Amino acid sequence: MAERFRCSEASQAKDEPRYGTASTVRRWILVEEPGPWGRDAVRESRLADGVGPALKGLAQAMGARVLLIRRHGRSDPAERTCLVACTTVDTTRVERLTFDTAADLLDLDWAPLVRDEPVGGDLVSRPVYLVCTNGRHDLCCAERGRRVAAALAPALGEDLWECSHFGGDRFAGNLVCLPHGVYYGQVEPERGPGIAAAYAEGRLDLEHYRGRSCHPFVVQAADFFVRQQEGMVGLDDLVWGRRVGLDTAGNAVVPFIDRSGRRLVATVEVRRDPEGQLLSCAARHHSHPPRYRLVRLESIP
Repeated sequence: MAERFRCSEASQAKDEPRYGTASTVRRWILVEEPGPWGRDAVRESRLADGVGPALKGLAQAMGARVLLIRRHGRSDPAERTCLVACTTVDTTRVERLTFDTAADLLDLDWAPLVRDEPVGGDLVSRPVYLVCTNGRHDLCCAERGRRVAAALAPALGEDLWECSHFGGDRFAGNLVCLPHGVYYGQVEPERGPGIAAAYAEGRLDLEHYRGRSCHPFVVQAADFFVRQQEGMVGLDDLVWGRRVGLDTAGNAVVPFIDRSGRRLVATVEVRRDPEGQLLSCAARHHSHPPRYRLVRLESIP
């Protein structure tokens, strides 16, 4: 019998770059629902009839993404948690709300979230870590994600949540760190605690770094290239200049400012992977994701 295809193994065999692949998410609504979860977890879970689609509609109106979260291991708390996060260039914040039933969340005033303002929850002062373990969405998330969650749970405790799909099946185990929206991919269990500890201290692990969710894909790639070239691993070492230009060859021109006020401009070539690949275990057609190459890096005092 032929072995079942695993998208994460294929990605690693291809030596696919991880940078420039973080989903673009600037606002998050994370609803505790212990499970089980279907492929579309918000619609296919134990949420009361109609609540999942209503939450999705609410999140769409807020420019947010709604996901389900649960504690590692079995749990069924009477009082449940909703985490509301902003991960924009200007605002990094996580709030905690509690609810009896998810339907209660539909009655809240969510309008401030559109303006990246608090919605009335308690401010979460510690980092929040999300590991995708949505096995119905992708087998790799179940197999690799759960191992990463198991490795992180003893060290992170209440700061850790298993999460439904947030993008990048083939990069399992996937880890997101809030409030900055930092994505890591192909995290091995033994590396997870060190990556999480570094984030808590304000440092990035560039080997597994996929990007920040507030940045467009090409900016994520440019951010990685600058950090790699300049040896910058501090979260605040580099700030995007909030625009992307084009040079005469059609390459992306991405400006940054470093801690000293120096202006760094990365010129990045974007092209499609000519070979193509299956982006998930269930994919039936090959896709051609973008590939990035640093053309030049200029430093302007």
